[in-house]
Amino acid sequence: MIRNSLVFLESLRARKEKSLWKQGIHDWQDFLQAKSVRGIAPEKKSYFDRRLHEAQTALLEENSAYFLGKLPAKEMWRLYDTFRDACGFLDIETDGYGRIVIVGLSDYFTTKTFVRGVNLEKELLEKELQRYKLLVTFNGAAFDLRKLKRQYSVELKVPHIDLKPLCSKLGWKGGLKEVEKMLNLRRPEHLYVHPVELWEQFLASGDKEVLERLIAYNAEDVENLKAVLERAAKELWNKIYKERFVPSSYARKSESHPLGSPGKSGL
Repeated sequence: MIRNSLVFLESLRARKEKSLWKQGIHDWQDFLQAKSVRGIAPEKKSYFDRRLHEAQTALLEENSAYFLGKLPAKEMWRLYDTFRDACGFLDIETDGYGRIVIVGLSDYFTTKTFVRGVNLEKELLEKELQRYKLLVTFNGAAFDLRKLKRQYSVELKVPHIDLKPLCSKLGWKGGLKEVEKMLNLRRPEHLYVHPVELWEQFLASGDKEVLERLIAYNAEDVENLKAVLERAAKELWNKIYKERFVPSSYARKSESHPLGSPGKSGL
């Protein structure tokens, strides 16, 4: 996806990218090999060529941070298929006062949980975040990441994919639970709970089973982010690229590089 994307080039946005695709310039290599490109001045073409060579080097070095400030935030999902093996999924829970009480971080296969009063510390969070080339949240730009920055001075240094606006773009309205239902993602019935109430119950009783249930609820949120992203990335790519702007013969060739099967049943 990212190698077919040109919207990270300065001043070149979605409409111009679509125009280039229609000209037969489907990826970086096509652009670099073209002696000239209709609608782009020769000096600008040379400038873009240099930027594309930089981007190729960044991918070889697995440097996802290169695209920060270049690729628009709403297009960060295009990095997913390249960096999916180094992608982290994050979700937080807060108490009734808005204080973070749980942070879940997962590569989908292993989930680590940070609990207030136990191991929820800036140094540990930053160490875990350093493992990832991409971070995925649901509404994290407005909530999770803001809370982490304000309360623990934790700032993200890699690209962030916020699923909420992506889902809205596809017509999947509502919060994560509503999107899960639309995509037929099912969680155990005992994990349809109110996290603030669970935390309050734990503080009042000290019952470890209540805390474990809250941790399991958070882990379910975190792990479901992957399945939502898998479906969203596929449908967005089909919507903007294969189905609209590429001849059918090229679309069939492109299907040799699809995203893999979703990690959750029901997709």
